[in-house]
Order: sequence, then structure tokens, then C-alpha cells
Amino acid sequence: MTLHRRHAAFAALWLLNLPITFAQPVHLTGNSPALVDAAARGQWGKVLVLLDGGAPIESRADTARSRNATPVLAATQGNHVDVVRLLVSRGANVNAQDAQQDSAFLLASASGYTDIVQATLAAGADLASTNRYGGTALIPACHYGHVDTVRLLLTTRIAVDHANNLGWTALLEAVILGDGGLAHAEIVRMLIAAKADVNLADAQGVTPLQHALARKQVHVAELLRDAGGR
Repeated sequence: MTLHRRHAAFAALWLLNLPITFAQPVHLTGNSPALVDAAARGQWGKVLVLLDGGAPIESRADTARSRNATPVLAATQGNHVDVVRLLVSRGANVNAQDAQQDSAFLLASASGYTDIVQATLAAGADLASTNRYGGTALIPACHYGHVDTVRLLLTTRIAVDHANNLGWTALLEAVILGDGGLAHAEIVRMLIAAKADVNLADAQGVTPLQHALARKQVHVAELLRDAGGR
């Protein structure tokens, strides 16, 4: 352990009210549910101590929100940005998926945790990875109206016209599951600017414009019409 990390670990132990010893740390082997639990609780100091003690960074355990989660996914579930950054700095795999096919990257995008999305992108997030519905990170971000997250994702090479298992693209999802308000209208505008196909229909042949008209999303319909939507 480097001198800097040793001092940080001692400080963390003091904050956690744990005994401090100058003996060599016990190096853990196999799995460390304690690391997953500490990450889920946002306990940065405890996560640091466990990592410096040799806890496997890809440990797996169940959390309140998922089965078989990794520490970085567990930290993402609670939007614990500092813990995610610590784990990423130690080489955590941001693409590792739990039993529900969530990864830190996918969940952060769906949740609108833009700072974590940024951290996962810097750590090599797989833009082609999909959730249990077959959707990329962009699709649920559009669904839930996470404007800042969508804006960030659109700076990458993520596939704008990827369709999920329902045959819905990000644009279709923004219209079908959106409310037509300011956030979803802005997302539709951004998708159009990113060259999304405005006439790519769903599995039933219904286009984004037709969905917008059926839902009385007036502003969204205007945006789609102006972009050549039919």
C-alpha cells in the first residue's frame, strides 16, 4: 500500500470508528459481499479500506434493488458518484451486468445520473450494450425525459436509430412514453438534430408523428413535421 493510500485508509478507519493497526492488511480472496454493501450505502471510506485490503473489485452480491450486483452497479443504484469514481479509478468494469441485465452505464443513463454516465463513458462504457428490453442506454434516457443525459449520450457514437425488443427507437420511446412537455420536446429536437430517422415506424407501422398526433403532443408533432415526418 502506498503511503498516500495508507494515510487515507487510516483516516477512513478512524471515521468508521474501527481499530487502526499498522500490521499488513489482510488480503481478501474470492468474493466480498461487504464491498458491494459498502458501495450500495455510499460508504466511500469503507470501500477504500476494503479495496486496499484486497477485496475483489468485481465481487457480486444482492442489493435492495438487484440480484448479483457488482460494487460499481451497487454504488450507481444510490447515485453515489464519489464511490463510483473511486471504483472506476481502480478498474471496475462499468459494463458488468446483474441478473436483470443492468450495468452501471445502463442504469445511470436510465436514471438520469449524468455525472455517473460521464464517469462510465470515460471508463469505456459499451455504447452497444443493451438492457433486458433490448434497448441501448439512449432509449430509457429518452423515455424518462433526462435531457442532460440524452445530450451527453448524443455526443458519443451511440446508435440513434437502434430499436428495442418492442421495435421502438429512442425517438419513438420519447413520443410514446413521454408526456409531450418541455423535456420530451427538447429530447425530440435533439434526436432530430442527431439525424434520427423521423419516419422509422414501430412494429405496427406507426410513425413518431402519428403517435404524437394520437397523443395530442402538439409541439412534438410540429417538430416532427418540420423535420419531414409523415
